[in-house]
Amino acid sequence: MDWLLEDFLKHLQWERNLSPATLKAYRRELIRARTFFREELETKAPVELRSSSIRAYLAWLHAEGLAPASVERALAALRSYFDYLVSEGVLGLNPAKSTRSPKKNRAVPDVVSLDLIEVIVDGMEDSPAGRRNRAIFEFLYGSGLRVGELVSLDLGDIDRKQRLLRVRGKGKKERIVPFGRKAGEALEVYLSDRARWRRKIPGRDDALFVNQRGGRLTDRSVRRILDQAVSRAASGADIHPHSLRHAFATHLLEAGMDLRAIQELLGHSSLATTQIYTRVDLAHLMKVHRAAHPRSRRKED
Repeated sequence: MDWLLEDFLKHLQWERNLSPATLKAYRRELIRARTFFREELETKAPVELRSSSIRAYLAWLHAEGLAPASVERALAALRSYFDYLVSEGVLGLNPAKSTRSPKKNRAVPDVVSLDLIEVIVDGMEDSPAGRRNRAIFEFLYGSGLRVGELVSLDLGDIDRKQRLLRVRGKGKKERIVPFGRKAGEALEVYLSDRARWRRKIPGRDDALFVNQRGGRLTDRSVRRILDQAVSRAASGADIHPHSLRHAFATHLLEAGMDLRAIQELLGHSSLATTQIYTRVDLAHLMKVHRAAHPRSRRKED
């Protein structure tokens, strides 16, 4: 089936009265996209395209080094083109309509090094609050928890023998997450201090991480605790709770863990979200898949 590129360009010229320079830019963008869909996704006609096809193309453009503004222009050209195909009855829906424009100037944050993490942990005081803070830090980095997930943990959510957590994530979805030996050791030390603080308010909920008055810690309190720990041990370092979650995911990937397993640990509903943390882009995954999977290789391969 013909892609109707020339018909679309004539439509732009005669009905929308676009300039020759703009028409040339549209032609260039659409030919590049069609080439990608044909050669990389083996798509024979526009009717075979899905929103995932558009996202794959945008990921490829990003991997090729295009700036977000250039990727956004490419997406705008595709939206106009598919709108035309819908109006001509070629497509029932525009596959690019629901695709979000790329965020401009979005820098991937640097990954916190293990050495810096150890410096921060070693700089925490050997006091009741310091021991609690060490446990908080170990769980944020050791299990990749969001701050909201951390502060909502109850004592009953922890299997200390198996070193497992029952985490309530976004949308009240529960998942089981392991925690490491260091986190386990920090937890055991902290629990005796917690028990003394909890005696001040008997009968309340069974929060795991509490303040010295016995009440559940808040998101803001955890962020302040981390800011103070970083300020003491690594002044000038830009580290926040999400930095530790990012480091958790990236360090696991570097150690060889499967990306899907990391997705489960983080509680992401989409693999694309996990890729943000791990610097793995969709274009790279497509390349690996085509090279490795027996039903993805071309016939001549």
